[in-house]
Amino acid sequence: MTIKTFTFNPFQENTYLVWDETNEAVLIDAGMLFDNEKSTLKQFIEDNNLVLKRVLNTHLHIDHQFGNKFMFDAFGIAPEAGEEDEFLLATANSQAEMFGLPYTEIPQKLDKYITDSQIIKFGSSEFIALHTPGHSPGSYCLYCEKAGVVFAGDVLFSGSIGRTDLPRGDYATLIKSIQNRLLPLPDFTVVYCGHGPTTTIGEEKQNNPFL
Repeated sequence: MTIKTFTFNPFQENTYLVWDETNEAVLIDAGMLFDNEKSTLKQFIEDNNLVLKRVLNTHLHIDHQFGNKFMFDAFGIAPEAGEEDEFLLATANSQAEMFGLPYTEIPQKLDKYITDSQIIKFGSSEFIALHTPGHSPGSYCLYCEKAGVVFAGDVLFSGSIGRTDLPRGDYATLIKSIQNRLLPLPDFTVVYCGHGPTTTIGEEKQNNPFL
């Protein structure tokens, strides 16, 4: 499995393009806001002869879904996310306006819902979706046992955890999600976070002050 990290938009959000030896790929958290970010991603996909199969959202806060409509327009693939976060699409434009960001297009509707324990396949690879609410009610982490990686969105960071003061966030729920769904993963599991550097489950067990 190959993972390419792009850091997009003023929130410095990590967008991940993931593919395997079949060249089938998925995009996790399409954070492209500006035209140059959109063209950078599209050009990378084309230059590497990747076949994009799915656009997945760990959650639907604006910085993680700015590029969903572009991906639908450019590749004909609508996003997948947790139904519990769908309400966030209705306030995406007002949220962007509050931050003074040039995001005025109608957010792309979801094609499918991600559900807990769902197996998400592409090429010869697969993720299992882990429902991890707390940062948002529809946060999902995407775990690949074979590759030893988990895409954690804004649930868990290196030395920190996701904020819980946004609509329908809850601190106790977030801590429970991390303890019950992420910390039981093998210590060597690499955590690809929604912002900032990667870490490992073992590192966070030992040193994360919130856990």
